[in-house]
Amino acid sequence: MKLRQKLVVVAVLVLVIITSGLVAMRFADGPYGMLSGGAFSSGEVRSGLSDWSFLAGREVIEFQTMAPATARTIWLVVVEQKLYFVSGYMNTVVGKIWKQWPGHIVENNAILIRVDGAIYPQRLKRLLDEPVVPAVMRKFSKKYGLGSEDASDDAILAMVGEGDVWLFEVVADK
Repeated sequence: MKLRQKLVVVAVLVLVIITSGLVAMRFADGPYGMLSGGAFSSGEVRSGLSDWSFLAGREVIEFQTMAPATARTIWLVVVEQKLYFVSGYMNTVVGKIWKQWPGHIVENNAILIRVDGAIYPQRLKRLLDEPVVPAVMRKFSKKYGLGSEDASDDAILAMVGEGDVWLFEVVADK
């Protein structure tokens, strides 16, 4: 077998292994690092949480969409005891491929948040031009070093309003 043929065989095998691993993750109990995983299969369901301040120091948490039932890790900020998620790069090619969960939230905004083995049924509410948007986005920028802490309120509202970034508030499940 020629070297070129061997390289093709190796490349195909690597691709099959990676694809198999990603498919298998859909059956896992939640995400693994940055890789999306399957629905949560462990954890104690709790309700009634309205103060998310205990998460303020966390870098990421796990959450699951309901349709499809897949889980991922996400960046978060807490402002005035309320929890917020953000999804960036939404108007880029990479974002349209990688960030599919926000579109699922449009169809069904029910989610599960898993923290230290506790599962909290919640909903996500997309924010566009609410007064809190600039403060929340600045907190994301400062926490994760995004470099836009000094952006004007108008620039932030335009970025969110035009869909470059989707901002969500976690609200009680009703």
